Amino acid sequence: MANYLMIDFGSTFTKLVAVDRDRGVILATAIAPTTVTTDIRTGYKAALADLEQAIGRPTVFERIVACSSAAGGLKMCAIGLVEELTVEAAKRVCLGAGAKVDLVFAHHCTKAEIRQIVDMKIDIILLAGGADGGNTECALFNLNLIGEAGISIPIVYAGNKSAQDEVLELYTRYHLDGHIAENVMPKINQLNVKSARDAIRDIFLKRIIAAKGIKKIEEEIDEVVLPTPEAVLVASELLSKGYMNEPGLGELCVVDIGGATTDMYSVCHSTKRSDVILRGLEEPYAKRTVEGDLGLRWSAPGIVKALTEEEIKMIALDTGVDLKAETDRRFADVSFLPETAHDEQVDKMLAEMCAYKAMSRHAGRMEEVYTPLGIVQNQTGKDLSDVKTVIGTGGPIIRSRFAGSILAKTSNVFHQSAELRPAKPDYYVDQDYLMASMGLYAKFDPLGALRIMKQHIVSVK
Repeated sequence: MANYLMIDFGSTFTKLVAVDRDRGVILATAIAPTTVTTDIRTGYKAALADLEQAIGRPTVFERIVACSSAAGGLKMCAIGLVEELTVEAAKRVCLGAGAKVDLVFAHHCTKAEIRQIVDMKIDIILLAGGADGGNTECALFNLNLIGEAGISIPIVYAGNKSAQDEVLELYTRYHLDGHIAENVMPKINQLNVKSARDAIRDIFLKRIIAAKGIKKIEEEIDEVVLPTPEAVLVASELLSKGYMNEPGLGELCVVDIGGATTDMYSVCHSTKRSDVILRGLEEPYAKRTVEGDLGLRWSAPGIVKALTEEEIKMIALDTGVDLKAETDRRFADVSFLPETAHDEQVDKMLAEMCAYKAMSRHAGRMEEVYTPLGIVQNQTGKDLSDVKTVIGTGGPIIRSRFAGSILAKTSNVFHQSAELRPAKPDYYVDQDYLMASMGLYAKFDPLGALRIMKQHIVSVK
């Protein structure tokens, strides 16, 4: 039989999914704590032993492939010229490639900013700036600073093509690990993400997995294919569009709440209206954003920082919960699991805040502007108001009895007229934690991956 094994090396847990391709079914799933700080193979073997026990027999796999967000995932710095244009374009490339954008710089960098790249242990720098034929000076200035600082991490230049020859000379002069990709914004407001995203993926596969201790596992599996968030994006787009004669679910959003981040995905057209003026960069059909300050364990204190003092006081009055004490408790013990009804309620509340805030940042906005010709509707970002499907994944949603309530906070539940959130969606849960694995499996059998997702994603109220 053609058995395939997909592995998701997460920051907290290693998740395994075994598929019988001939029958198009899940054989079993298993989960164990990730052991990236010691030897990542230890956690993998523990999960594999549980998987084989669940299957009931020793199993030979035709292919074993993995994705990873272990050891903090892929951490990137995006540098561009204009914050609203090339910097934003660079950020979107990083996010689409499955990275977490930890640093963002615009215009001419300072030496202190360059030092932050080292201090924060950034994995890759994406350097952009200038449409083709436009400004070259800023990107070359920043690359000189990077070279003078002796930074050894990979650099992808994806800016004005007119500067490529000088960029290559600087790579050689400073002995930099430099790479060239097509301009992420060849024309004003026009995105070109594929070349830079492919370069980032190639560096991730060749260099980053070794630096994070994941290389050891390659002796026992076939390959690490993608960063986990990119695998989820692949699965989301497949589930939305369908494949061949198998229909998808149509336009959708996916919210993935974890211990360290909350990732939001949308697969839909940017706008449905002809009477609006679109502002800013064009929006990708399949989009991901990541909120590094919103998570239920590592980033729990960030939830409090995202609230106003008034909101914190109101929560204390309404629920009696000391939000700071509860988030500090979870940050101090990232393996914390709810043991009481109180613990469950607090986790529910925190997850709801993550879902609400993450969607607020992901969704577009509409603004009325008064002009001599009358009122004009300006839209920035994506209009998600017609999206009918919202899917939840990640432990805080999958393991919660309150998944429906958490997911409801992605909709326009508080009637914020300016925010283009889903208006009246249906809610579903990735109950078996399959989406990342199905993004991997789609490389071999996209039709099978689509059918499995449709079978295992369940409706919740």
